[in-house]
Amino acid sequence: MNRRTAIAAALALTSALALAGCGGDSAPKLSVADAYMPQPVTQDMAGAFLVIKNSGSTADQLTSVTSDISKDISIHKTVGSKMEEVPSLDVPANGELTLARGGNHVMFMGLKKKPAEGDKVAIELHFKTAGTVKVDVPVKSATFAPKK
Repeated sequence: MNRRTAIAAALALTSALALAGCGGDSAPKLSVADAYMPQPVTQDMAGAFLVIKNSGSTADQLTSVTSDISKDISIHKTVGSKMEEVPSLDVPANGELTLARGGNHVMFMGLKKKPAEGDKVAIELHFKTAGTVKVDVPVKSATFAPKK
């Protein structure tokens, strides 16, 4: 094997290995389930709860939420009995992020209008890698408790 053939073979092998590493779809694969918003008592604030499932082999992060119902929307986690605003929440690879009462949740402040039971609130979940996922969140009774 001459030098030129050896270099060409080495380049071909390197290219094949690089493409094999890129060939698998490692992007997060997100879906949303069990979304709901309890009917708010006042127009001051509301919460939204849902489960973000990631069937992909790469983790992602929920970085923000937007909606026409409010300009002031934040992501919260609960530590002990206290909630605190956070810049993002992790969505593990091949796992899920649960937003539920008493835990992580989305908080809407200063609602433009108070949604009623039976309404749907359109929201957009923004992720670091996967981009935007649109969800229509049904408004349930103020005392609604999902089945576990």
